[in-house]
This record gives sequence, structure tokens and C-alpha cells, in this order.
Amino acid sequence: MAQGKQTPRQKMINLMYLVFIAMLAMQIDQEIIRSYKDTTGSLEETRVLTENNNSIFKRTLEAKAKNSPETFQAPLDSYKGLEAKADDLVSTIEGMKTSLSKEAEYNKSAEIQESFAALNNTEPSTRMFFVGGDETKPSKAAQELKTKIEAFKAYITQTYGSNPLMKEVVARTNKQMISEFAKPQNGKNWLQYKFYNQPLIAALSNLEVIQSSARGIQGDALSVMLQEKVDADIKFDAYQAIVSAPAIVIQGEAAPASVAIGNYSSNVPGLSMPGLSVQNGQGTTTLNTSALGEHKFAGTISFTDVNGKVISLPYDHTYKVIAGAQELKAQKGAIVTADKMNVLYRGLANPVSGSILGADMSGISLSAAGASVSGSGGKWTVTPGAGSTVTLTISGRDPKGGTISQAFPFRIKNVPPPIGQVQGKNIVSMPASSIPNQRVTADMPDFDFPVSFTVNSFMFKVPGKAAMLVNGNSMSSVANLTKGLRNGDIAYVFNIKATATGLGNQQLQNIGNVIINVQ
Repeated sequence: MAQGKQTPRQKMINLMYLVFIAMLAMQIDQEIIRSYKDTTGSLEETRVLTENNNSIFKRTLEAKAKNSPETFQAPLDSYKGLEAKADDLVSTIEGMKTSLSKEAEYNKSAEIQESFAALNNTEPSTRMFFVGGDETKPSKAAQELKTKIEAFKAYITQTYGSNPLMKEVVARTNKQMISEFAKPQNGKNWLQYKFYNQPLIAALSNLEVIQSSARGIQGDALSVMLQEKVDADIKFDAYQAIVSAPAIVIQGEAAPASVAIGNYSSNVPGLSMPGLSVQNGQGTTTLNTSALGEHKFAGTISFTDVNGKVISLPYDHTYKVIAGAQELKAQKGAIVTADKMNVLYRGLANPVSGSILGADMSGISLSAAGASVSGSGGKWTVTPGAGSTVTLTISGRDPKGGTISQAFPFRIKNVPPPIGQVQGKNIVSMPASSIPNQRVTADMPDFDFPVSFTVNSFMFKVPGKAAMLVNGNSMSSVANLTKGLRNGDIAYVFNIKATATGLGNQQLQNIGNVIINVQ
């Protein structure tokens, strides 16, 4: 276009052509900057959501550590160290982002056309990370960034490197949290490649990637820590022998008794109960009822703990032998038993049976301070309120017209918290493709009252992705989140919301999470 003699008209056409090319190039640059800005904004939103999820999961871990310190206190302590490293790294980077934006006079809320010059400015990142703009001289800020990245990575490697459950977390950390390339990229080291002569938006995006990776790794580690430990060995903190036998028996009649260890297990290593018949972790025998009066049933249980140590637990039980049916009406005394276990559940109508030996059943009554009692004829329902114990008092008249009134203390327990389930389990293994075909349920295993649950909603979380709220109990809507799952990944169902039938007016406690191990 510049060769030969040109007319004024041709010169004008050439100039307009050059202006058109420059304008086109500027438009292309704006689209690239816009794309960077949108991506950075999405990363920031995901990081904030991950931080919120981490806060929720941390409270769950703290609750577990409070209830089961022998299992969850150590993971909680190690997580607090991880959280401190992540917070230090993320806050340091956030300060750098603020300084870069201020130097470039970048207004985050401005339109792309107004902030284009600031976002395209390469000087702030070069000045921040390189002394005098010399790409061979990393600045103090650059060294601080690299040091804190390495400190975060070192903590995870040193703390969790020997834990097989944390294998994926450690591998992800070593892959994502780097401060130097194994070999130069386009002749540049990591710091030069990421920040030298880079537009402001590129530097902000690169810093946000580090922050998001740190929070994601922190969340994945926390999720693994929340898994219940499954151990076939029996481990007790305190031991107590439990005897189940009648306190009063009739002379000459069979009176069975059983002995077990607290926190009942059907398979106790090295279990021994001399003089008893042992089956499924319980020893049984028949009490001696040959003579009237008070008798004692005693012995010793022994078993081998997880360290191979033999533990011995003495037990004893006192019972009274009374006369047979011919003399029954001459006996005085009262009996109260709870129909369901040896406790009364707060807020529920607990069935209770009671009797007074030799008395007319239609004339006996039951009362309880601080509880609601209804029924008659030896069958009542008791609904306890506040407190940890309640005293039931049974009253009536013996065959000779005398008044009998006897008090019996009972423990009050809260209704156990329900647990979330998939396929009837709270820890389940399945292929990723099967997850969307499942339904989330809730249950109270081994709870003797008829209770049912309707799941209304839940949260679903997979590694590296934001948690998803799902309404209803079907998991069909999580199909997109499960497509990238691999063997060994762990998915979580948490924050389960449900309504219960059979618990009266009680407020439903938090429902336990579900862990899905991907095969």
C-alpha cells in the first residue's frame, strides 16, 4: 500500500484501512479480557461457596469430636492446622489482589469498556513480583507467595502422607499447589510464566486459581476426616459388666440370667465367662432358686483387647427367692418395668407395666412427678419431660388391706438422632453411574418405637465441585456432578431435611450424613 506514487484518495483509503485493523484488534482484546474476567468471577463464587461448605463440615467434625473424642479429636486437631495454613495463604493472596487492583485503578464493578485499560495493564504484576521489573529478580512479595504455597503443601504431605484415606488429597495437593515447574515452560520459570509482563486480569486469575485450589483441597481433606472409622477390633474406654436377671424369683421355678459387656458386641476376641454358656457374646445360666431368701450371682468376664491385653471384669447380682403360688398373696412388694428397654424416652408415650404382688390389679395406680401418666390396670404410658431421671411411684393395697407405695427411678434419654441412608446404609459403595438411581432415606436403627421419615431435601457434594441442593429424596438430579467421578472418590449426602411420623411434637435432630465410596 506504501509503494509508488499514491493519490490523496488512495492515501485516505489506506489510512482508514489501518484504523479499521487497529479497531478490530482492540475488539478481539476486549473479548479475551472479558473471558478472563468472567472466569475469574466464577472461580471467586465457587471459592466462597466452598468456604461456606467447609465451615458447615467443620462444625460437624467438632460435634463428632465432642461426642467421640477417641475417634475424631485427632482429625479435628490436624484440620485446625490445615485450616490455619489455608487461611494464611488465601488471605495473603487476597491482599496481593487488592494491591494490584488499586495500583491499576481497577474498579471491579465497572463495565469491560471502562475497565479495559486497567485489566490490560501489565505493569502492576511485573512491579509486584519482580524487583525493578527485572524478570530474573523475584521480589519479596514473590518469595512470600512461594513460601506460603510450599508451607501449605508441606503441612498436608507431612500430616497426611501416611494416611491411605488421604492418598487422593495428597496427590491433588502435589499436582495443583506448585511454586516451580519441573522444567521451564516456553523458557520461563513458574513465577515468570504466571506474572511477568502479564495483564492485570491474568495475574488476578492466576492468584484466584491458587486460592480456589487451597480451599478445595481443604474441603476434600475435611470430608475424608468426617468418615466414621470402621474397625473390627473392640476398643473400649471404660468397661462395665451388665447382668440381666430377675430381682425376685419364685421358689422352684426356672429363672434365667444373662451377662454381657457394656456396648454389646456379638464377637468379642478371647471372651471367657466361667460357669456360663457363652453364645453370640452373651453368657447365660439359670439362677439357684432352691431356697428362700436373698442370694448372690457373681463371677468374672474376661476378653482380649486390640493390643492383646487380657481385661477382666467382675460382676455380681443380688436376687430374692420368694414362696410359690400358694404363699404369693402373703408377700408384700411392688414391681415396675419399662416395656421398651430400661429407659424412658423424653417426649414419647413410653409403655410401662406395673404390679403389686397379691394386690387387686384394678386398684393400683401410677404417678410420676414431672411426667404425664395415663392408663390403668397395670398398663400405663409415661411421657417424661425435662431432667435426666424420673421417679415412678406405684400405689395400691395388699391382700390384708395395707397400703403399699413404692418408688422406682428411671433414666430419661433423648430420642436418638436419625441417620441418613442410601440403600439402607450410611456408608455405601457403588459405581458413579448408579448414584443418580438412588434415593435418600432416614432411619433410627434399633429404635423400638414405630417411627418413619419423609426426606424433603438434602445437599450433595463431590470432590472439586460445589455442593448441590436437591429437593425431594431422589438423586437423579445429581447425574452431572457424578460424571467425572473415579474409583476411590468419595461423595457426600449431608444437611438432610426430613419430617418424622411417630415422634410426637419433638423437634427432629440433625440427620447423620451419608458417605458414598465410588467403585
